[in-house]
Amino acid sequence: MNKYILIRLNQRRLYLIVNGKVYLAFRIAVGKRTTPTPKGVFRILNKAVNPGGVFGTRWMGFYRGYGIHGTNNPSSIGYAVTNGCVRMYNRDIERLFPLVPIGTKVVITD
Repeated sequence: MNKYILIRLNQRRLYLIVNGKVYLAFRIAVGKRTTPTPKGVFRILNKAVNPGGVFGTRWMGFYRGYGIHGTNNPSSIGYAVTNGCVRMYNRDIERLFPLVPIGTKVVITD
């Protein structure tokens, strides 16, 4: 099975692509202008359950301290407000988390 995460910053959407088709899609928050989310091709490097605080209920790191994580501020979803991380509703990251093993490709584009 070919699986990867596609993040479209301008759409503020995260997609789980499986075998070339959108399997899941979620609204996200992304980095603000002064602290943008990095663009490029990355891999999930580490994962954590209940990392605490602003990271909500799940963390999936992909590059130098940047990650995809839950939130303690659900009203921020849909906006460019983060320090560069990709923020999701806790219920959404909890759905995505078990489907994404360490090493999964993460593609971030405009």
